[in-house]
Amino acid sequence: MAEQPLLQDEPDERALLRRAAPYLRPHRSRLGVAVGVGLADSAALVAVAPLIGMATNAVLDGDRGGLGRAVALLAVLALAQLGFARAGELLLARAGEQVVRTLREQAVENLATAPLRFLETHRTGELLRRATGEVAALAAFVRLHLRNLVSAAATLAFTLVVMVAYSWLLLLVQLVVFVPLTLLVTRWFQRDAGPAFGGKANAEAAVAATFTETLTAREALQTSRGLPGWTRRFDAENRFAVGAARRALRVENRIDLVSLVEGFALVVLLLVGGWLVTRDSLSVGTVVVFVLASRNLFDSFADLSQLVGEVQTARTGLARLLDLLAATDAEPVRAPAGGPGAVLPAHGDLRCTGIEYAYRADGRVLHAMSLEFPVGSRTGVVGETGSGKTTLSKLLCGLYRPDAGAVTFAGTDLREIPEDELRRRIVLVPQEVRMVSGTIADNLALVQGAPDRSRIERTVDRLGLREWIADLPGGLDAEVGLRGGNLSAGERQILGLVRAVLADPAVLVLDEATADIDPVTAARLEHALDELRADCTLVVIAHRPATIARMPRVVRLDGGRLVGEPAGSLHSAG
Repeated sequence: MAEQPLLQDEPDERALLRRAAPYLRPHRSRLGVAVGVGLADSAALVAVAPLIGMATNAVLDGDRGGLGRAVALLAVLALAQLGFARAGELLLARAGEQVVRTLREQAVENLATAPLRFLETHRTGELLRRATGEVAALAAFVRLHLRNLVSAAATLAFTLVVMVAYSWLLLLVQLVVFVPLTLLVTRWFQRDAGPAFGGKANAEAAVAATFTETLTAREALQTSRGLPGWTRRFDAENRFAVGAARRALRVENRIDLVSLVEGFALVVLLLVGGWLVTRDSLSVGTVVVFVLASRNLFDSFADLSQLVGEVQTARTGLARLLDLLAATDAEPVRAPAGGPGAVLPAHGDLRCTGIEYAYRADGRVLHAMSLEFPVGSRTGVVGETGSGKTTLSKLLCGLYRPDAGAVTFAGTDLREIPEDELRRRIVLVPQEVRMVSGTIADNLALVQGAPDRSRIERTVDRLGLREWIADLPGGLDAEVGLRGGNLSAGERQILGLVRAVLADPAVLVLDEATADIDPVTAARLEHALDELRADCTLVVIAHRPATIARMPRVVRLDGGRLVGEPAGSLHSAG
């Protein structure tokens, strides 16, 4: 069995910036300008304290000129700081939103092209949470908190520079009192923050996944009377999520102890500063600068402490999103078949050579199977439930990749064919055809090239479905309803076939297309199959004897092996 990349419940949060660098690189100029303006804003804010200290000394010395210069500089600085603050906020928000947009689009693209095995391995709610919920949380952080984070960090750094320039002794007093106690509180927070916030995100993802599955399976749960048991499971997961949220909140509240440390440090500063002034070791203006700078220092620490929870939530969300991007990027990108510029023929034989496949490591579903579908052939595939028919259909279409052996089209391994080229050559119509809200014409246009109305009508005529379409209320303009609810399962199957024919494939694979539909609709579908182009290879997986009877060639699967085919056309080893 090929190794399957799995998402981690609590992804590693180390080196996040390095791992996110490929997504930041296209926006580095915009981010650089935004951060530069933010730094200018913080520098202007920090410069207020020295100017007030200058004004204080001027007042004590009776220097009116010095006082006037200090006041004038303060006015200019206030205006500049106001402009920097406004511009920095806008620029940083725009740059951050661009990065979030890149991550969102990459997540959607990766999931759209992810191997089917990966999608089927994970719960839909978990994937939805990471691709939408985590991105939404990052976007909220960018809009509400990113600017404050940059401003607080820069203000803290600039304030320390000012303190060093004025008095290393008072700075040492502040650092000795404030830093150790603050680090103890911060360390206490960080010790449990990762597991607490990671556990919260994981618990919320589990609730979202179970809720999504509840909506999908609601009819089965109601008819089987399994809803009470399922509700108890949901309640248990919800209670666990609430408990995880409370644990995260308790951890986040630890950081509020920093405010007590600030008050104690300020008292010590005033006592030491006053003592140094009485000894003529410092000027009153220097003490004033330190008091104001200390407020900047404390405010920066307070802002950072208030943001610690938000930053940790954003870190956790970013780690989970990057984990999703890494897992869905694990599959190699398809290379052009035959090298750059190579073009596949419009039609070719489809072959399986010694293919094997397993969903779990403890058992194979298909066993060393070899089978050929020549151009224009019509082949029916039959077998008991669980014999491997649906697995074979997905391997033939390249939705699964074999654990051993190869599937080729026109002599080229499907793994070497570009994704868009493969989807144009080989088309699968599954048993459950998906519809989107809109009209029948809207749904039929959901193929590569977006066929226009006239082409849709010509295809409907060619398949002998004009009368059936005309009987629908509105014809091609009939509304299909939510998830195709206005149509029967058979009608959705017919539209799935028309949509596949509009794609003009070289190979068309139908997986149980007539399994759950009435005989009249099945007859329409079977008649439409008869109208396919002669050079279109058709593979039909079916249970209905009437459908299989139309196939000139029938192969049978039993326990993942091929049986009952003349020698030379198919064989199964093992």
